[in-house]
Amino acid sequence: MKIAKLFVFVLLVPLMGIAQEIKIDKDGFETFAYQEGDSTYVMKKYFLAFLKRGDNRSHSEEEAARIQTAHLAHMDKLAKEGKINIAGPFGDDGDIRGIVIYSVPTLEEAKKLTQNDPAVVAGRLKIEVHPWWAAKGSTLN
Repeated sequence: MKIAKLFVFVLLVPLMGIAQEIKIDKDGFETFAYQEGDSTYVMKKYFLAFLKRGDNRSHSEEEAARIQTAHLAHMDKLAKEGKINIAGPFGDDGDIRGIVIYSVPTLEEAKKLTQNDPAVVAGRLKIEVHPWWAAKGSTLN
């Protein structure tokens, strides 16, 4: 199968004061090339979600444990499908409970995935999603 051509999306992203031309790749992801010195980075739009303390935290201990198990199974399924790049909880007891980085082409798809999370459905979590640019292939060290 031949790789589909990149389609030019008529939108410019300001990055460090320089407008960048966004393209849509064969899978529907927004990308652009960013030159810094001798290095060229292909930037890709991901979606960063903040998992926040939900409004319904009155579940019994057993029910909360069941919801957490279902939440983790949901996240694991999405990771296996390649829709999550990284996710994890924060190490404190603040209102922001953790983060998820979704690798999906649209904000709408990221929001749909969050709305299907059993912890969100139960009201234990609510999620705030933002577009987030990172170099393709970036890793944690």
